[in-house]
Amino acid sequence: MSTLHILNKFPDHPRFRACLEAIAEGDTLLLIENGVLATLAAAGELPATTHTLAADLAARGIRPAEGDTRVVDYAGMVRLTTTHSHIISW
Repeated sequence: MSTLHILNKFPDHPRFRACLEAIAEGDTLLLIENGVLATLAAAGELPATTHTLAADLAARGIRPAEGDTRVVDYAGMVRLTTTHSHIISW
């Protein structure tokens, strides 16, 4: 059963590190709010299945490098929540 981890913390927040350590194979990470700053600060540490919320990237003036993450809109965020059996908000 896959888990969707929704992370809204700054990359230097303790829960950010805890979230990355908790992600198992087959899980997905969705970065929202201040979590999208990880595309700048911790891009190399993010799992392959990382998504970022487009509205939060735009609000912070961030354009992630091509291929770093999959950018989703609100409808995409809803799809992610419906395709995972568990959801953890960090």
